[in-house]
Amino acid sequence: MTGRIFLKLIAGVFCLLVLALVTVDYFTTRVAKEMYLNNLVEQLADKGRTVALSIANIEQVSQPQAKAMAEAAGGRLTLVRSDGRVTVDSEAVAASMENHARRPELMQALRGRVGSNIRHSATIGIDFLYVAVPCTGGAVRLAVPISHIEAQVGRVRTKILVSTALAFLPAILLAALLARWISGRFATIMAHADQLARGNFRARLAPTFGSEFGELARTLNDTAANLQRTVEQLQREHTELERQERIRKDFVINVSHELRTPLASIQGYTETLLDGAIDDPAHNLQFLRIIRHNAERLARLTEDLLTLSRIEQKRQKLEFEPHSVNGLLKEALDLVHPIARKNSIRLEGEPAAGADEVWCDREAVSQILSNLLDNAIKYTPAGGSIVVGAHAAGRFVELFVRDTGAGIPAEDLPRLFERFYRVDKARSRELGGTGLGLAIVKHLVASHNGTVRVESSLNQGSAFYFTLPAEESLLPSETSVVRPFA
Repeated sequence: MTGRIFLKLIAGVFCLLVLALVTVDYFTTRVAKEMYLNNLVEQLADKGRTVALSIANIEQVSQPQAKAMAEAAGGRLTLVRSDGRVTVDSEAVAASMENHARRPELMQALRGRVGSNIRHSATIGIDFLYVAVPCTGGAVRLAVPISHIEAQVGRVRTKILVSTALAFLPAILLAALLARWISGRFATIMAHADQLARGNFRARLAPTFGSEFGELARTLNDTAANLQRTVEQLQREHTELERQERIRKDFVINVSHELRTPLASIQGYTETLLDGAIDDPAHNLQFLRIIRHNAERLARLTEDLLTLSRIEQKRQKLEFEPHSVNGLLKEALDLVHPIARKNSIRLEGEPAAGADEVWCDREAVSQILSNLLDNAIKYTPAGGSIVVGAHAAGRFVELFVRDTGAGIPAEDLPRLFERFYRVDKARSRELGGTGLGLAIVKHLVASHNGTVRVESSLNQGSAFYFTLPAEESLLPSETSVVRPFA
């Protein structure tokens, strides 16, 4: 692994050096060629002026004289009259040459300035650098083949490339040492990453200091630690999800069972009435009462299911404001007093000392107390008593409902607040219970950041306790608080 990384780094450095060399070659060639051309134009212009000074009349210069002057100047010589006609050329017959009045360099020279241009010569058939200067009666033009210029620039270019390549040798050696060190560090990090990929989140890199690799090692170690915590959390959540899935399946089975019984009863008695029993005065009213009883049971079950669903999904809007504890207890007692009196059960209140207040949703607390009192009345025999009260419990106030009913076996207490859990299933259905009352109590108390508990002994009665916050700061976050007017 280290060797592959080393080779890749060296190859990368080599590619960068080659790119740098190509870039240097490109720009130095352009600069060298431009400088050489500028110098050559100046030299040819000076030589052209010298030739112009030596000619008295361009019409009288012969071709042999033109060749001699061209050899002395080091280029091709052409003399052109002011009207553009060529009078003599050192390398071509002037009579066969076309008018040069439109040549760019000559246009400049005939206006009294030095002109230059690079183009292909139609007469000779090769590319030239043309430089023209004004003279008496026309212009003097010197030309040098571009191939000569390219050869000079090529020699300069070769020298620069060789020098640059030699200068890169120490850089290559240094890059090799650096690549070897980096490849070693990368190999260690990749091995660590492989351990993480295999699920070994306890693996750690040895700490190093003073480089980016040290920072990377610390980051990877922190990542491994975070992944380890995340995996452990996911494992816990997976276990919890499995538990919730079991609860959901049990819930669906229980709901189906709870709905099936009253629906079967309603369907059976309805079919009996339709088959002729409706005309039987001895039974028809009884059958209708049974149908109504089961319909009411379905309605209660549906309402409790909807209430529980709203609470669990946090869709039930609760508005918290301060309320008198004793006022809440009195309202709850007043609501169930007629039912308790009908069942010959004595209701008693133990009000909280002083004028204690709690922060709560009034309707939610009313439902909590109503559910607890309803259960107490159902399971307390005639002649029994129910006590409702409250007392301070630190920064909370604990409310309770205590009865002298049948009591609850100790083995049933841990599951008492589960949905559809009943201690006496047959009696609970007979009394119209849905099996959701205590589950609703648990969730409503939890929505107040409170706790609920039960104390009971078989045949000695039961006592249910729940707490409500006495201070606004104890309310759960993201709650709707209604503040009383001052």
